[in-house]
Amino acid sequence: MELAKPKLRFDSSGYYFIGLFALALLGFWPSYFSKFFSGKAGFSFYFHFHAIMMGLWIGALVVQPILIRKKKLTWHRFIGKLTYLLMPLLFIAVMLLAHSRHPLDQENLDTALFVPFKDLLILGTMYIIAIWYRHDVHVHARAMVATGIVFIEPALVRFIGHTFTSNGMVAYLATIAILYLLLIGLMIKERKQKRGRWVFPLTLGMYIVVHAILISGVHIGIWQSFSKWFAGLPLT
Repeated sequence: MELAKPKLRFDSSGYYFIGLFALALLGFWPSYFSKFFSGKAGFSFYFHFHAIMMGLWIGALVVQPILIRKKKLTWHRFIGKLTYLLMPLLFIAVMLLAHSRHPLDQENLDTALFVPFKDLLILGTMYIIAIWYRHDVHVHARAMVATGIVFIEPALVRFIGHTFTSNGMVAYLATIAILYLLLIGLMIKERKQKRGRWVFPLTLGMYIVVHAILISGVHIGIWQSFSKWFAGLPLT
């Protein structure tokens, strides 16, 4: 029996991820990029390190599918191996920035740290899946796309916040709605596929869990303990 033809062209996803650069620029323009033009870019090393690592990862998401499309497999594999170093550096960048911005005596420290760490949880899970299934293009491609989807929330919530509403919760809920619609749309688009289609439902499920924890304001004992331990480390 012949398999259904793919509904999604993942070798074209690199062109769509160019939009992530635009979204990041728009989202972080007031708080970061514009400061370089106004002469007020007095940011610590951790901000710049974070921005560079994020930019490099998005760059990899843009380049890798294009290399596949152009049959430059040697370069694709080479950059793929570089991500073994890039991903840990990205994790370090996020954790250092989070540590530098959230002191031990901050109110609701556990909630503040949960925001970046939830992204690392989903990003890391999708990357591990992508590497584990690196020889299965159906799973690998979807998991790599999911790592890019993780970058949408931080930029989009800021863009909505400084463009359409000053209410932070409204901006966050709007961002969540858009993120869920995107994932649901991808699931509907490839509902007839036989392999790999479980990646996007898993991503959506993880988002629903972490967002439910955030929005409900639940304080988890073990996470509170970890947050205090992490904030107390002499990292930054």
